[in-house]
Amino acid sequence: MKKFIFLLITLISFQALFSQTENIPERITQKGFAKIDFLSIKMPPPEDIGTTFNEPNMGFTGIHYNLFLNESFYTGVGLYGSISGIRGGFFTLGINAGLKKYFSKKLYIDTGFHFGGGGGAGAPDGGGAFILPHANLGYQFKNFSLNGGWSYVNFFDGGRIKGHQLNIGLEIPLDFEYANYKHTEKEFGLDNFENTNWNQNPKQNSLMVHFNNLKVLSEANSTTGEVLKGKTIKLAGFEFTSYLNDNWFAFLKVDGAYDGIRAGYMDVLLGGGYHLSMNKNRTNILAKLGFGAGGGGGVDTKGGFLFYPDISIEQQILKDIYVSVNKGYLLTPNKDFYTSTFGVGIKYYIERNGVKTDNTSFTQGKFKGFDVIVKQDLYFNAKRIEDPTEHMHQISLQINLDLNKHLFVAGQTSFANFGNAGAYAEGLVGLGIKSKPFFNNSTSIFTQILGGAAGGGNISTGQGFIIKPSLGLDYKLSNTLNFRAAAGYVKAKGGELSSPFINLGLKYNISFLKLK
Repeated sequence: MKKFIFLLITLISFQALFSQTENIPERITQKGFAKIDFLSIKMPPPEDIGTTFNEPNMGFTGIHYNLFLNESFYTGVGLYGSISGIRGGFFTLGINAGLKKYFSKKLYIDTGFHFGGGGGAGAPDGGGAFILPHANLGYQFKNFSLNGGWSYVNFFDGGRIKGHQLNIGLEIPLDFEYANYKHTEKEFGLDNFENTNWNQNPKQNSLMVHFNNLKVLSEANSTTGEVLKGKTIKLAGFEFTSYLNDNWFAFLKVDGAYDGIRAGYMDVLLGGGYHLSMNKNRTNILAKLGFGAGGGGGVDTKGGFLFYPDISIEQQILKDIYVSVNKGYLLTPNKDFYTSTFGVGIKYYIERNGVKTDNTSFTQGKFKGFDVIVKQDLYFNAKRIEDPTEHMHQISLQINLDLNKHLFVAGQTSFANFGNAGAYAEGLVGLGIKSKPFFNNSTSIFTQILGGAAGGGNISTGQGFIIKPSLGLDYKLSNTLNFRAAAGYVKAKGGELSSPFINLGLKYNISFLKLK
């Protein structure tokens, strides 16, 4: 009898423990790495592009993030920009695919391929489409690796930029954890995670949408002769921050001009900073220093290299939401382009993928949906400032964060790759609504409206502000991958761009655990 009672108690205890954890989504680890690379591209000779001088090489640097599909194959996205030469404002976006194979504990080979679109700064980029294969030899250190070797670039859609060159790169392992997207919006008390692999320290990130004004202080005029000193260039963009510990962080900031000068200016900055909290964590002061590439829209940034010292003050308005005010400078090293910056933004803080915290205000964990979408757009009869009207294609990267099961916020950047508009680019933010899945949970429809900065490539966008509503559908291919198709309309304020468009792409969707 005693044995029977003991067995019964054991079964009941096991059942109680199992019932606590059986509904907690599995934590999955995705292997990946971040990469920064550099190549010096030889520009075409004067007789090929109608100039009277030999142009210096364009220093081309990229920021990439890649996911491993297995132990060797990887794929991801990358953004390149000019940082030396005379083509400041030359930017591209593309997709990566490659094979990374170790032949000893430290040495490896990396062969891969990058396809994208972009251009700018008056360069002979044609429609913007280009390829960039590479074959590198790498060495693995404890926390990072270095590699370098051969690469080849070819702007093949009517462009004149092509040739062989060496490249060098720095890679940092950057894995992330996630749960199946089907668990989006599920909530659990923190006690339920105690015996699961979510019972770890959380990681902190922030996302900010902001408006930034550049007051030009330098004497240099625009590339068209227009006086820039005293003008204010109005920018819109977003900033992503990842915290290394409670105080130190790294950030990526992307902005585009929508007013103040002719359309086309853009900057991309990567850097770090220090975060100081006060007033019971309701007020923050952040000191930042960033470096990156910028130019376009007639702004002469020489080779394009910029640095960005800044200080921000943030005030909490809701539990996870702060309003931010920043003041700083954005300039080239020799101050040929020198501006004072002032901006405001709305920042959203996220404590994710862990429940061990001393902050007693957190009582629950909630799984939030997150999408990364790569797609190809076709604008029908995109109006030009001077050239004849024709269709334009562009490669696009969109990131969505679910606010609930049906509402999401979106950020998007796009670069032309076919259609004689290689310098055209967009930086947009907006909102969307999606339906509940139907057809055996395989299909959903959505509508979204985006707006922001766009210009370059002789496309008629006025001073750069566009609005872009669309309607589309997602079809499930796997737990993380969806096929996406959409149609919509794009309209420029102050310009003649007014075109229907369609796009096709792939959506990678996951969920992450957020403390609340």
